[in-house]
Amino acid sequence: MNTKKLIADFKVFLEASRTPEMRPFWVLLPFLILTTTVSVYYSPAPWDWISALSAVVVASFVFITSYYIASLNRQMKIEQGELKQIVLSLADAVVGYDSNFRILYFNPAAEHLFGILAEDVVGEIIQPQDASNQKYKRLVQVIFPSLAPVMIPRSTPGVYPQILDLAFADPTLEARVTTAPIGEAGKVLGFVKVIRDRTHEISLLRSKDEFITIASHQLRTPITEVSWALEALFSMKDKMPEEAIPIVSQAATAAKGLVRVTEDLLNIAKIEEGHFGYKFEQLDIVAFVEKILESILPLVQRAGLTIYFDKPKEKLPYVTADPTKLTLAVVNILENSIRYNIKNGEVVVRVEKLSDSPFVRVSVKDSGIGVASDEINKLFTKFFRGTNAIKYQTRGSGLGLYITKNIIRSHGGQIGGSSELNRGSTFYFTLPTDPSMVPLREIPSGF
Repeated sequence: MNTKKLIADFKVFLEASRTPEMRPFWVLLPFLILTTTVSVYYSPAPWDWISALSAVVVASFVFITSYYIASLNRQMKIEQGELKQIVLSLADAVVGYDSNFRILYFNPAAEHLFGILAEDVVGEIIQPQDASNQKYKRLVQVIFPSLAPVMIPRSTPGVYPQILDLAFADPTLEARVTTAPIGEAGKVLGFVKVIRDRTHEISLLRSKDEFITIASHQLRTPITEVSWALEALFSMKDKMPEEAIPIVSQAATAAKGLVRVTEDLLNIAKIEEGHFGYKFEQLDIVAFVEKILESILPLVQRAGLTIYFDKPKEKLPYVTADPTKLTLAVVNILENSIRYNIKNGEVVVRVEKLSDSPFVRVSVKDSGIGVASDEINKLFTKFFRGTNAIKYQTRGSGLGLYITKNIIRSHGGQIGGSSELNRGSTFYFTLPTDPSMVPLREIPSGF
């Protein structure tokens, strides 16, 4: 085992000794040998021996320094070669450029995506005005995303890696672009962009969503008519046989659930396409929440719960909101706090202004069954229901909080929650008091 290691180390030494970094030593070595030989054999004076010894020390220093630099450069070249092979083999396009927008590398996937050979673009400086050249137009739009026809941010501004979705027409291209800085010691020397072609993937997603939308549209009318018919039938329960009443009641409840799921699916389709149709106005958030609580009070009472509204003592600034869409979001949270509460439980609703921040916060705290800590964030994803919720109530679509999250995001706010199993949950959302923080247009969320 040691012999193999010695042989391997000797091979590494031989490779390093052939590098340009070792030339100073090999140039110095003949003079060192000559000087030492002369000093030893032809000049017995002590100072000549000291001179020879000094030459050996200098040569040793040159050798160690040269060999160290050669070893580092050899290792760096190996790592660069490995990195180059990885970049070349990636299915995603990779484009690197320096702070002057000079292209440093351009892998084969980038050649295929942009229809440009690496030899034609590496070393060239890319500028916004190059977008007028049809050959380089898409590459310019990826490097300068504000020039792209459609740009959708998917990450926090100013925080790397930056993730953007870009869409192009003629021919169609849907791309996700991830940008990361290249640099050292905190200094940015350039950027690398990884571009993933998602055209086929998004086409499949859109086909799926179109199917759901069409199916939901086709189902909504007959399901609604069935629901109305069952409600009308149930209103005549005095004329029904006693054994038929619970059957009709159960059918009416199930029909209402189907209507709700159908509406949720249609809402999701509109949200994910960016066509939910927000109509913003200035809103007194305290009066708004209070009105919703009044409308939901009968549901609270039927569930045998108590609800409290913790109003702020001071006057809060108005928020910019769509009353219809925001009502849907608040009701979704409130209905969950009622549906998954315990007998004789309570719900506490609070509205407050966040200190040192241009946001108001609405929170709903309940004394219900709670959610596992590792499932909290998953509750805001499509079709997810907590394990505890499924055990407690088998029926549910897992769509409400997903819709709520997208509504709040489209208002420029954030949503979150905390919970403890069998001790209750708190769900909250924030809304900006500064109208400029509300997105100017809808952001598609499905792709």
